[in-house]
Amino acid sequence: MQGGAQVSLFSRHGTAAWFCTFDGASETRTALKKKGDVFSALVPGVKAGDHYGFRVAGPWEPTDGHLFDESKLLADPFATRFSAPFAYDARLSQPRADTAALVPKAIVEAALPDVPQRKPKPPRFIYELGVKSFTKLHPEVPDAQRGTVAALAHPAIIAHLKHIGVDTVELMPLHVWMDERHLQPLGLTNAWGYNSVQFFALDPRLCPGGWAELRGAVAALHAAGLQVLLDVVFNHSGESDVHGPALSFRGLDNAVYYAQDNGVLHNDAGTGNTLALNNPPVTAMVLAALRHAVMKAGIDGFRFDLATALGRMGDEGFRADAPLIEAITNDPILGARILIAEPWDVGPGGYRLGNFPSGWLEWNDQFRDGVRRFWRGDYWSANQLATRLCGSSDVFATRKPSASVNFLAAHDGFTLRDLTLFAEKRNHDNGEGNRDGNNAEVTCPASNVQALLATLFLSRGTMMLTAGDEFGRTQNGNNNAYCQDNETTWLDWSRRDQKLIDYVSNLNALRARLESFLEDQFVTADEAEWFGPAGGAMPWNARENFVLGLLLTNAAEARLALMFNAGDDAAPLPLKAGPGKNWQRIFASSDGQGCPPHSVAVFELKSARKK
Repeated sequence: MQGGAQVSLFSRHGTAAWFCTFDGASETRTALKKKGDVFSALVPGVKAGDHYGFRVAGPWEPTDGHLFDESKLLADPFATRFSAPFAYDARLSQPRADTAALVPKAIVEAALPDVPQRKPKPPRFIYELGVKSFTKLHPEVPDAQRGTVAALAHPAIIAHLKHIGVDTVELMPLHVWMDERHLQPLGLTNAWGYNSVQFFALDPRLCPGGWAELRGAVAALHAAGLQVLLDVVFNHSGESDVHGPALSFRGLDNAVYYAQDNGVLHNDAGTGNTLALNNPPVTAMVLAALRHAVMKAGIDGFRFDLATALGRMGDEGFRADAPLIEAITNDPILGARILIAEPWDVGPGGYRLGNFPSGWLEWNDQFRDGVRRFWRGDYWSANQLATRLCGSSDVFATRKPSASVNFLAAHDGFTLRDLTLFAEKRNHDNGEGNRDGNNAEVTCPASNVQALLATLFLSRGTMMLTAGDEFGRTQNGNNNAYCQDNETTWLDWSRRDQKLIDYVSNLNALRARLESFLEDQFVTADEAEWFGPAGGAMPWNARENFVLGLLLTNAAEARLALMFNAGDDAAPLPLKAGPGKNWQRIFASSDGQGCPPHSVAVFELKSARKK
C-alpha cells in the first residue's frame, strides 16, 4: 500500500463508480474507470487504517433488477474489517437518501500471513455454540473478553469442552450482520447472526480483534486437540426484501448478486432475498471467502446454513453437481475441509436430505424427529428408532453412517431440556404473538434428558450437541430465540447442572469404550439381532412397541445388548446368557433394575466369575 492502493470493484451493469475515503465526516471521492465488468484505479495516499466505501451509479429499472443509487455508500464485499457494527435505519432503504453517516466504513488492512495447513480428522462429537451466549456469563472469563471470540481460548472454556469429550467446535455465524428491521421497534436484537451483510469481515461485536483474534482462538483450540468449524450463511444477505436496506450487493449490482425474475426477488431462505450462487461472480466470491477463513484463521471446515441454496440452478432446481458445490468439493483447499450441509430451505423442492455429494456430512432431522417420537411414545415409532440407531441407511445408503450428523436439539427449536418440559412453544417474548417458530416441532414431555442423551451417544453417525444442553439449559419454552440476545440464550454457568455435565462426560467415555460395536458401517444381519421385551424377534408390526432391544456382536465375537424403554414399567433383559456366561449391566440412564421405565440400558455378556 506504500504510495497508494490498486482499487478494483465488480459491477457488470454499473455505469460509474467512486472509491470514497473518509477522514471523520469528510469524504473524498476518486472516480474509477471501467474495463469490462470491473471498475479500477490506482488511488494515491491510501494507507493501512484508512476508512472507505464505494458509490455506484447506473440505471434505476426495478423490473430488470437494477437499483443503482449513488447516494448510497456501499460496503466493499471483500473488506476484512469494518469500523462499527451494521445497524438498521429507515434511510438505508429510501432512494436518494445519502447514507454515508449510517453505513460502517471498511478499514484498509494489511493481509495476515497464511497459517500452516493441517488435515482435519472426521468429526466424532460436534459442539455447536454461539460465541456470545456461551461466554457472556462465564465467571472465570475476564470481563473484557466475555461474549467475544477471544474467550474461547480461555483455559476454563477449553477445560469444559475437553471434560465432556468434544473434538470439534462449530461456531455460529461470525461474519458482519445486521438485525432484521422489524426487531428495532420491538426493542429486540439478533442473538444468532444468521443475517450476514458480507463474508470477509468478522462482526466487531463478537470479534473486535478481527481475523487476528479468531486466528488466536483457533490456535488455542487446536493446541488442545480441538477442531473448529464456522457456520456460514451464503443463502441470503441482510439486505432483505425489496423494502430492505441498500448496504452492499443491492447497490453494487442487484441483478447479478440476487436470484430474481423480472425484478421480483426469490425468497428461498424466507428472509426476503436469495443470493444467485450459480452466477460466476457470486460463486467466485463465496469460494474466496471460504479460502480466506481457512488460510487466515486455520478454520477446519464449514457448516452451510440452508445449504440447498448452494445447488439451486434456476428452473433446473437443486443439483448436487451445481457449480458452487462442485467447486467446493473439488477445491484443493476446501475439499479437504469438513463440509456439513443443512440440507433444506423453504424454496420449491428445498428438502434435499441425503442428496449432497460423497464426502459431505448433513444435518439429519429425521434422526432428530424419529428419536423424539419414540421417546414420546408414538405408535410404530420403534421402527424409526431402529433405523436411526444404525446410521440412517435409508438416507445415506451409498455413503456411511458418519455422513449423518445426529442431533436432538440445535440452536433453533426447543432446547433439549425444554423438549421434556413443554408440549407447545412459548414465543411471546419475540413480539409476534407466538406466531413465529415451528408449530409442529416434535416434543416429548413424558421423557427425560438422560434417556435422550444416551440414545444420541449410542447411535451410529456423527454426533452433535448444542452448547448448554449438557447444562440442562432452558429457554422457558421459546423455540425461536433468535432475537433474545439476553439471559434467555446466555448460558448461566453459575446454575449449570454439574451432575448432568458429568453424565455427558461418562456417556462419551462409554461411547469410546463401545467403539467396536459402533463402527462407521451400517449394521448387517450378521452382527445385529433385534428383540422385544419378551425376547425373540422384535414385533415390528405391533402398534405399540415401547421397548426396543438390539443385540450386537463385534469382530472379536463379543456381545452387547442395548435396550430402549419408553414404557412406564421396568423391562428385564430377556436374553439367555449361555453356559459360563452372564449378562452384566454396564450402563443405565435411570436408577432401577433391568431397563427402568423411560430409560436406556446397556448390557455386556461376560464370563461368569468362579466362586
